[in-house]
Amino acid sequence: MQKLGILTGGADCPGLNSVIRAVVHKAMLEGYVVTGIKNGWMGLIENDMRIVDLRLTSGILDRGGTILGTSRLIPPLDKAQTALIHENFKRSGMDAVIAVGGEDTLKIALELHKHHAVPVVGVPKSIDNALSGTDYAFGFDTAVNVATECIDRLHTTAESHHRIMVIEVMGRYTGWIALEAGIAGGAHIICVPELPVNISDICDSLKARHKRGKTFSIVVVSEGAKVLGHETPFAGEDRRGGQRVGRIAEVLANLIEQSTGYETRVSVLGHIQRGGTPTAYDRIIGTRFGFKAVEMVVAKRFGEMVSLRDNKMRSVKIEEAVRQHKTIDDDLYAIAKTFSV
Repeated sequence: MQKLGILTGGADCPGLNSVIRAVVHKAMLEGYVVTGIKNGWMGLIENDMRIVDLRLTSGILDRGGTILGTSRLIPPLDKAQTALIHENFKRSGMDAVIAVGGEDTLKIALELHKHHAVPVVGVPKSIDNALSGTDYAFGFDTAVNVATECIDRLHTTAESHHRIMVIEVMGRYTGWIALEAGIAGGAHIICVPELPVNISDICDSLKARHKRGKTFSIVVVSEGAKVLGHETPFAGEDRRGGQRVGRIAEVLANLIEQSTGYETRVSVLGHIQRGGTPTAYDRIIGTRFGFKAVEMVVAKRFGEMVSLRDNKMRSVKIEEAVRQHKTIDDDLYAIAKTFSV
């Protein structure tokens, strides 16, 4: 009997368990035993694996996070890590690995496939929907829904106290969460990493609203957004030793209050966007991704990633999927801009 491995790497997000469950069901139908690799690629470094069957995946569809655990590794791998992964993969008897993750997880999968002939299939996971090889990555819909609910709640307190509320959401390189949650939550200003903002333009829009009798406003900002003429704040080192973005909402709020005199408050949603129960859409897409990934293994489509295009399950080279970030839709941003006047 053939053996198929599955791992979940990088940051967690809602919908991971639906992928695992679907892989197990589909793989068993195809005659595979499924090995769950614990804590992402670290499971193959530490040889930490276990058989995953129908019993272990029963009742996990609505659970957030991942039953396999996760970890972050920085591509490219060093020689010792690569050697351990390669050795433990061969010793495990696995015929292929399904790697579920975002940019870093998939870059490692690509490295192992290209340079060490590890047969791997990728599944895209990204709450900020930044992978360019697919129209949609699971986890994004849940994150947008969580952010929208939080914006709705902050909307009422902003209106009651006649305040400006600046809400920071995730999105270091792309502004998909800010854009979609901002539109859905009725934001008046939306700031995204792709388009640096001018603070005077923002303040002019807020003042115009006040002149029309609107004594409160909602500003939604991605954590990676940039304000022209002002330094981007950093929240310490990231896992690559570089600077980690964060706290842009505080900078923006201070500038708004100084320029307008309007009382301004900040709310940083942070990791609440990653947690909790996945939406129905993420459960369905995760399930479809899991089924397609097994089909790709059977067809030996290694070095490729499951891709959703025009609501159809397709595949794309992993190399293409991680080449660049998928930036926001210009037409959608233009719609959002109409509400800032």
